[in-house]
Amino acid sequence: MHLNKTTTVLLIALFAALLFIPFLGHVHLFDWDEINFAECSREMIKMDDYTRVYVDFKPFWEKPPMFFWMQSTAMKMFGVTEFAARFPNAICGVFTLIAVFVCGSRIYDRKFGILWALAFGGSLFPNMYFKSGIIDPWFNLFTFLSLYHFILYHWKRNHFDKPGVNKSQLYYVALSGIFMGLAVLTKGQVALMVFMLSLGVYFLYNRFKFYFSWWHALIFLIVAFLVTFTWYGYETIKRGPWFINEFLKYQWRLFTTHDADQAGFFGYHYIVLLVGCFPASILAIPAFFKGRYKSRYDKDFKIWMIILFWVVTVLFTIVQSRIIHYSSMAWFPVTFLAAYSIYKWERGEMLYKKYVGILLAILGGLISLLILGVAVIGLNVKKLAPYVEDTFARGNMEADVHWSGFEGLIGILLVVALILGIRSLGHKAFGRAAGYFFVGTAIVVFFASAIIVPKVERYSQGADIDFLIARQGENCYVHTLGFKSYGDLFYTQKERPTNLNSYSQDWLLTGPIDKPVYFVTKVDRVQNWEAPGKYPELKELYRKNGFVFLKRDVPPPAAPAPAAPVPPVPPPSKAARHPK
Repeated sequence: MHLNKTTTVLLIALFAALLFIPFLGHVHLFDWDEINFAECSREMIKMDDYTRVYVDFKPFWEKPPMFFWMQSTAMKMFGVTEFAARFPNAICGVFTLIAVFVCGSRIYDRKFGILWALAFGGSLFPNMYFKSGIIDPWFNLFTFLSLYHFILYHWKRNHFDKPGVNKSQLYYVALSGIFMGLAVLTKGQVALMVFMLSLGVYFLYNRFKFYFSWWHALIFLIVAFLVTFTWYGYETIKRGPWFINEFLKYQWRLFTTHDADQAGFFGYHYIVLLVGCFPASILAIPAFFKGRYKSRYDKDFKIWMIILFWVVTVLFTIVQSRIIHYSSMAWFPVTFLAAYSIYKWERGEMLYKKYVGILLAILGGLISLLILGVAVIGLNVKKLAPYVEDTFARGNMEADVHWSGFEGLIGILLVVALILGIRSLGHKAFGRAAGYFFVGTAIVVFFASAIIVPKVERYSQGADIDFLIARQGENCYVHTLGFKSYGDLFYTQKERPTNLNSYSQDWLLTGPIDKPVYFVTKVDRVQNWEAPGKYPELKELYRKNGFVFLKRDVPPPAAPAPAAPVPPVPPPSKAARHPK
């Protein structure tokens, strides 16, 4: 049965919604990023200020407000919940699969569009991140759409042999500017950096021939500026340049320095993409090499995607911080190239190489074993705990989490999908192989998110989050000692402080507090706070799963100092009694 474009889009939207929306609120938000961003959105609502981002009710200049507008809107619809915090990215997942289908259909045909949507929705991290509460999925989509429409502008201007590119050059360049403005409002100027570097590399590839007009480049920048001015300009005009200056300084610092736990080895992002974008990462490998092209635009779009891949991975390899989602923009070219390989194999325009099946079997087998291993470890975790040297990790492992052993079936499901897919590749049934690989992986991620992730979360932060939730509504302060967290803000539903001394850790530990203070620390750091005589008012409540919970009550009022004794009055002298 041949489905028209509208019906196909609706089916993709339904498929994506079923993949990404269920179980969004099934597990607590994870520290840091998920809770950090959700707290910013909660405070937007609390402060009734949607033009500036706050965290702990202080200006937070690390991110622009676009994503927080989305989250706060969801929170007004569904309440301040995990579901609301993750809902915008589930919607982004729906739009992303539709977008790659439409783009793929325009560049090649409907079959290619479906393959691209399958590759994106059926790879590990691209699927998982649409169930998260972090910024990157929307940022990646806006940045990609900006570059995509600039490519269409380039094709229109330079008379590429592409039917369907029938809008004006101004239309495509203006749309590119709009999406770039939205990307900058979502995460900052890194979107423009990725875009400009991609254009620059293409310029070098094009042997220094200008493929755009400076007039249209100016229009692009003006449109992007006008979109970003809705926040950057308003904030600067209303409150002065301080907030924007701090934001820009943070963006520069992010590129030139790294936090202590955000450093990584040089090839970090390539390993992340190889494993995280499985199975698309393996299927994409043959498309990196030179092939036969049926048209000028066929070759050109592939070149653009390869350029985008290398720009993203090299740029974020140079960046000092190694954070797992920095390279997530590369998911677009990786999934495109995976769809490209399958599409070309089916059409006989590229030869299938057996090494692809071998690599799929090796890496897929390792991932399956990892999932099986999680279930096996879960069943025996308390037996293994005594052999772990890290005291905090050992405490985590003591959490009371029920494992049935059936969780391992999720790994077996992936093995079955791999066997069927690799067998289909051997029979040259490439479309069927794509279905096994991508649909199978999507189902595996769906069940892993619903069954395994909540259990793992109980080990990593469950006791901490339970304690914080129990403090909701209590007239108290809550503070973490020795580690950074946003959970003490979001999960206590912290109100705006009336006593600014409460921002000082020293005051909370030793000062004249006006209400009780609860402290959360970790078992391997508690000795810093419980040293004999150091903080005598600090009392340990209990320990659980690697966390230690302490309390300091309001000191009783000091007893009044005793009055100074009154000296006795001497008796009057004889002369005073008998005056002459």
